[in-house]
Amino acid sequence: MINSYIKGIAHYVPEKVLTNDDLSKMMDTSDEWIKTRTGIHQRHTVGDTHLGPADLAVSASEILFEKYLIDKDTIDFVVFATSTPDYFVPGSGSIFQEKMGLNNIGVLDIRQGCSGFTYALSVADKFIKTETYNNILVIGSEVQTTQLDFDDTGRGTAVLFGDGAAACLLSSTN
Repeated sequence: MINSYIKGIAHYVPEKVLTNDDLSKMMDTSDEWIKTRTGIHQRHTVGDTHLGPADLAVSASEILFEKYLIDKDTIDFVVFATSTPDYFVPGSGSIFQEKMGLNNIGVLDIRQGCSGFTYALSVADKFIKTETYNNILVIGSEVQTTQLDFDDTGRGTAVLFGDGAAACLLSSTN
């Protein structure tokens, strides 16, 4: 039986950091209030750079390829999970595909919340087990901070989310 395995994984987060103290200047909160309820000290944000999930995914993928000496031409499918797409149409997977020059392979967008990356891994695993593909790039990428209310009405969610991407190469044991 053919199985899949994780050949490599990498992540990327934007350089700009938003601390709990930064948030306390925008809303009625404090570092202590956030840490005791969430354990979060800081989060990364794209800020006003206009970067989207596809951009963060490109950076994560480039780190993956370099770290594990992966030739991008060996990838035969992409599963891209996000709940914050660059645009409604086309999906972030297609934008990522164009930016990476992966023009001759398929891409599947999964619009899922917190479990999106796990769901994408599951879908990729099934494609490999059915021998449809051998090397699938699985992406999870979110740009949440551009959609949050950084004021008292958004305090319940703004303290939780940041921006970042993960890239994973799932390969066949065949």
